[in-house]
Amino acid sequence: MFEQTFKNIDDILHKDAGCGSELDYVEQTSWILFLKYLDDLEKDRATAAELTGKTYTPIIEKAYQWTDWACPKGKDGKLDHHKAMSGDDLTDFVNNKLFTYLKKFKTNAESANTLEYKIGEIFSELKNRLQSGYNLREVINLIDQLRFRTHAEKHEMSHLYEDKIKNMGNAGRNGGEYYTPRPLITTIVKVVAPKIGDRIYDGACGSAGFLCEAFNYLKTSKSLSTKETEILQKQTFYGKEKKSLAYILGVMNMILHGVEAPNIIHTNTLAENLADIQQKDRYDIVLANPPFGGKERAEVQQNFPIKTGETASLFLQHFIKILKAGGKAGVVIKNTFLSNIDNATIAIRKTLLENCNLHTVLDLPSGTFTGAGVKTVVLFFEKGKATQKVWFYQLNLDRNLGKTNPLNENDLADFVSLQKTFGDSENSWTVNVKDIDQDTFDLSVKNPNKKEEVTLRSPQAILEEMKALDEESAEILNSILELI
Repeated sequence: MFEQTFKNIDDILHKDAGCGSELDYVEQTSWILFLKYLDDLEKDRATAAELTGKTYTPIIEKAYQWTDWACPKGKDGKLDHHKAMSGDDLTDFVNNKLFTYLKKFKTNAESANTLEYKIGEIFSELKNRLQSGYNLREVINLIDQLRFRTHAEKHEMSHLYEDKIKNMGNAGRNGGEYYTPRPLITTIVKVVAPKIGDRIYDGACGSAGFLCEAFNYLKTSKSLSTKETEILQKQTFYGKEKKSLAYILGVMNMILHGVEAPNIIHTNTLAENLADIQQKDRYDIVLANPPFGGKERAEVQQNFPIKTGETASLFLQHFIKILKAGGKAGVVIKNTFLSNIDNATIAIRKTLLENCNLHTVLDLPSGTFTGAGVKTVVLFFEKGKATQKVWFYQLNLDRNLGKTNPLNENDLADFVSLQKTFGDSENSWTVNVKDIDQDTFDLSVKNPNKKEEVTLRSPQAILEEMKALDEESAEILNSILELI
């Protein structure tokens, strides 16, 4: 039911002049979904209070509650068309009253760790893009059919929401940066193996995939006491995100996975001076896939001891600094980080090897990230001891990865198994740090166990390729001549 509802919503948004892409569809679905979720949450809290003889005071005032403005019902339980706004009345109420009211929660909340604050922050970042109040009415009616009351309902909704974020990767406008393949995240979390009581951090959290997966991992790791459940809810997961849409997706994703008031802050992590990070600011676990390829301004670079414009290199410095002694990390980064010979990259590699035990490097094939041709590696390290040996694993698959053939957990099962003992295989080997170049600290992935197979093509195959290239060249030339 949920899946079909989402498809129907997308069809309505597609015909609205204010929504131009999959990114808009997800953003607009998110705020309406969030308000419906809040309504169900308030009902659950009111029921729980009633069972213990207490009175529950709703977060949202009556005039702005879902059952009052969005879907007022008659005695028969059906939409009361006399009370339900539509058209210009509805867009006017949402744009000029509802959003204005909800924004105020940010300044009125007791602290940033409350649901009230998250409500205010989300609606300070958003605006209603639906231009037609009739389209908005249709979307609201569809979302009203969804339920978030049971564990099964929340579980199904969280999976569908993940799918919508994943689809953004194919929508252009850098949608792919919000989504790291779930099988890769699951594997990274397994290897890092967080424990209840660890403070887990992602300073470039995007749609919070790492934090959601770490929550699932810990939630199912054992039978949790009430105290442990509270620790998971309030004192375990921390994220920062610079971009508005990604921030909203991250908060929504965590809420749908079961974290009621996510500790995600909307801020530019790299604007924080590394010298200001104190012991109280540090974390036990870092899980992240920071954006790469970006260029940071000179004033941002001043926050770092090693100056570079490369975003991912700045993030790596941040992660090393913000880890506690003994803290563990799993970080995705471009594979060129291992071999680039510019001064900044060499200095960061040296810092990493001297201050942390870089025990594992997972080399991923191209196509791991849909829509991004870059090759990436995952760095697994522990802070506090210098690196002696690095265990490499090169993921060699017998197929090309892509949108229709994505990475799956089975692809990574051999890596997970061998990593426990740092075992040698056709795809894995160990490098002693004292044997690498001590000037460049080059850590290039060079598999000594894989024999390169040289396949000679037949003369016939070469001739056929030459013929095909000639025909292609002729077609291009003809096209040019037609334009002249």
